[in-house]
Amino acid sequence: MGSGLHAYGGRPYAVLPSGEVAVVDAETGQVVVGKATTGTAHTYGDLASSGSRLLCVREDADGDELVTVDPATGSSTVLRTTDGFFSSPDTRGERLAWTSWDRDVMPWDSSQIWVADYVPGGPVGVPVLVAGGPAESAVQPRWADDGSLFFLSDRSGWWNLYQWRSGRIEAVAPMPAECAAAPWESGYANYVLLPGNRIGITVQHGPEHQLVVMEPGGGTSPLALPYTSIKPYLAAVGDRIALIGASPTRPQEIALVATDGSDHLAVVRGDPIDGGDGVSVPQVLRVASAGVELTVLFYPPTAEPAPLIVRPHSGPTHHSDLRLDWEVQFFTSRGFAVADVDYRGSTGYGRDFRKALDGNWGRFDVEDCRNVAEHLLATGRALPQAVFISGASAGGYTALRAACEDGPFTMAVARSAIVDPNRWKTTAPRFQRPHAAILAHDHAAVTPGQVRRPVLLIHGDRDDVAPVNDATTLADALERRHLLVGMLRLDGVGHYLSAPAALAAALEAELDAYQAVLRQAGLRLPD
Repeated sequence: MGSGLHAYGGRPYAVLPSGEVAVVDAETGQVVVGKATTGTAHTYGDLASSGSRLLCVREDADGDELVTVDPATGSSTVLRTTDGFFSSPDTRGERLAWTSWDRDVMPWDSSQIWVADYVPGGPVGVPVLVAGGPAESAVQPRWADDGSLFFLSDRSGWWNLYQWRSGRIEAVAPMPAECAAAPWESGYANYVLLPGNRIGITVQHGPEHQLVVMEPGGGTSPLALPYTSIKPYLAAVGDRIALIGASPTRPQEIALVATDGSDHLAVVRGDPIDGGDGVSVPQVLRVASAGVELTVLFYPPTAEPAPLIVRPHSGPTHHSDLRLDWEVQFFTSRGFAVADVDYRGSTGYGRDFRKALDGNWGRFDVEDCRNVAEHLLATGRALPQAVFISGASAGGYTALRAACEDGPFTMAVARSAIVDPNRWKTTAPRFQRPHAAILAHDHAAVTPGQVRRPVLLIHGDRDDVAPVNDATTLADALERRHLLVGMLRLDGVGHYLSAPAALAAALEAELDAYQAVLRQAGLRLPD
């Protein structure tokens, strides 16, 4: 089971009133219910129950369709068509809501929520625009029992919750915090509607999440949880909330949280570690860069100063996760310090900060990572001549761009990296091509002649997000210039190194490269 809708997937299953479960087959992209299957040339996702039928979004090279599927036969009926994108269909009674955005924008920049009359099995009425526009991201529509519609919008500069009722929109508990995740996947649920007109919702400040309950009178009650990271997959189970949570000392676990004031937590599935002994817990640092304040998760090693690995996160429209990261622990347990940087363009800091990287990818993110490294050097927390930058996907691009400049970085490690954002406009998945166009500039490409620092490249040969040929072409040119540390090409591996063997090979190659630099500089290897 798994959906490839819009490249990153979303909501690959739904439970029908009959008790049957409809799923998306990960290999074919088709909806399967019992022995019935859709069997069309599309990729399906965003499944939801709608009476006796299934409501979902499907995609092909020409655009998206909002469709219903007959669970008995697998036959489909098209409700809406666009050359852009649909997501988050939701029905209640004879009303349908959904999100859409144009083919040349990203949903976190510009998206709209629509509603229309709809009788299951019949046509869709004339759509009415509820919220969203060129400078507003409106996402996650959800019908309430009273016929009103809730949704999240960043119209105030922060993704907050709103309610649409009788044609009027009201803010629900406005706050200077993000209550939505950037919609990389369809079907996110950052809030749930609870009995008694209460609402459970995630609240994000930088890398840290909370879960709060919004009361009918407008007040909010934070829940006392051991989690600092909460996935955008909330679900209501009666008056309890099901979630996936984690912290720097707790791996991700599925839990049920009481909202009756007891804060009772029942872990449904998890793999706890014994007291967190030996785990490096991050210190949250604030570092100035180009007139703005950055948030940095600094993982101290066993002794300071130490070799430092600066890590720009992937995305780049994302953030560093304040949760247990075994890749970080792999290096801190071997004497390295690690700094995860929420550079300009990160989520969790409002719309203006999120949009700051537009047209400046490979500039502002590199400047911010460099300033963090120089701050840690100046404060005696990093070892000179042993400062590295390492990133994956968009973070890999940042690492490559950093290797094109003078500065504190001795070497760059780029995993599954984007090499040329302007070429990526044509090679990226349909969903992400506008992302490249919005972020890039005329001089965004990493060219071999620009590179000034040694580079280790790690790439899967089945990467359908960042073409492997771009990495191998760069590797060949860097080898001729004696700037290639190595090119680890992983057979049968895609954009994400999810298989344990592939990840282990990547980490060992990265560690070997760092240790070779330290030996060459005559520096003591970490214990």
